[in-house]
Amino acid sequence: MSEAIVKGKAYLKGWVSWRIKRYYFFAIITALALIIPWIQINGNHFFLLSFDKLKLHLMFIQFDMQELYLMPFLLMILFIGIFGITVLGGRVFCGWACPQTIFRVIYRDLIETKLLGLRKRIANKQQEPDYSKPVNQVKRVVAILLWTLLAMVAAADFLWYFVPPEDFLAYMANPDEHTVLVTTFAIIVAFLVADVVFIKETFCVYVCPYSRIQSVLYDDDTVMAIYDPHRGGNIYDEHKTKQFTKQKSLLEVNPTAECTTCESCVTVCPTHIDIRKGLQLECINCLECVDACTKVMGNLGKESLVRWSSEKEVIERAGKTHYFRPKIIGYIVVLLIVSAVLAMMGSEKEYMLLNVNKENRLYSTERTMEGAVKVDNSYIFLLQNTLNEKYTYYFEVILPEEYKGSITIDRPRDPFVVEPGVKKKTIVTLSTTDELVKDDRKDTVIPITIKAYALEDKEKVVVIRHSTFTYPRYDIIQNVQ
Repeated sequence: MSEAIVKGKAYLKGWVSWRIKRYYFFAIITALALIIPWIQINGNHFFLLSFDKLKLHLMFIQFDMQELYLMPFLLMILFIGIFGITVLGGRVFCGWACPQTIFRVIYRDLIETKLLGLRKRIANKQQEPDYSKPVNQVKRVVAILLWTLLAMVAAADFLWYFVPPEDFLAYMANPDEHTVLVTTFAIIVAFLVADVVFIKETFCVYVCPYSRIQSVLYDDDTVMAIYDPHRGGNIYDEHKTKQFTKQKSLLEVNPTAECTTCESCVTVCPTHIDIRKGLQLECINCLECVDACTKVMGNLGKESLVRWSSEKEVIERAGKTHYFRPKIIGYIVVLLIVSAVLAMMGSEKEYMLLNVNKENRLYSTERTMEGAVKVDNSYIFLLQNTLNEKYTYYFEVILPEEYKGSITIDRPRDPFVVEPGVKKKTIVTLSTTDELVKDDRKDTVIPITIKAYALEDKEKVVVIRHSTFTYPRYDIIQNVQ
């Protein structure tokens, strides 16, 4: 046995395939997706967009639907992040984090192959099971039933980010009262069964728009699973037509070609492509072809002909791959800016919502028993408690320096309680008996600041609103009976 083959076998002995690494990564993602909806801090979830209660929970902070100005920033982070990852690592999201890929691995590799033996081995994804055999038909039914149970868990987990788990379970226990939720759940389960069992990777190839977007984002430094034609030889010509199916024919044309034409990289591909053909939209960067070639070439004491690298490094041989190039840095900068803006706007979250509107009547006047003229301005306060417990609210009026102490709260005289999630409408009247302005030409508009707060926590639950107090012309004051 040659020294190269001995070294190759030694390398393979300690080698951990990308497929196994993906399995671990899938397990971590799945665990996080299932656990996160159950975690609460002060009754708030990490992420919850509740259409039922019209709330957004983000990073364990609760926002009302009127505060959904944060959503565009979340979507920007999502799409910019995916685009940046694509520029850097191709469709690595598809192969390593996409639910479609994870579900297909669970169904095809775990249920069909490992548990039921419908497929002979994971390394051969091209050969479909022979369903003409009665035993295989029974196994297929069992496989679909097992996946249907898992699809129900996946559908429930998805809905937990829109209906919190504690409410979801209660609602599902009373399906007659929650037909929309039950119908949505059933539709998602049916889609997952049809997609994973029947549509398969066709979804990735023809339905998912991401494969079309990636071709625009790729550049010469984008990292992907790529075949080295300099070492392996050109299996396809410039028209993407296959030239060789046997190693003997390949060696007759290119004696230095190392490709064994074993087709291991082809049979293992979940999207049914030949990586030796070059860049293809169907490639999801699962790196199973890298594993297959590494194993074959490793046994021959050689490096894999399929590598996770860039066209610049493998095809063009123009130097090392540049990971932190200007385009990637640009994406990182934009992500940091958007994240900073989101954090800044989120930090300004108000723990109560308050709309202050003046009544249609500008003011009312009356003469008091003491002979002074009382001027009232009335306002409609629409207050909402956005927290998870009831609070007692009141407010104070802040006046310009020259009017301090002259305008007081006429009603309500006492603080009022608002239950969590409830909107309370309150009529507030401010009044003065002082002669604030002696202007015979026009009414005087005085700017005021309203500071509303919860008595239980004046530092945290507080909002500031600006409004005006209208004082009538002096001739109106003189004519009040």
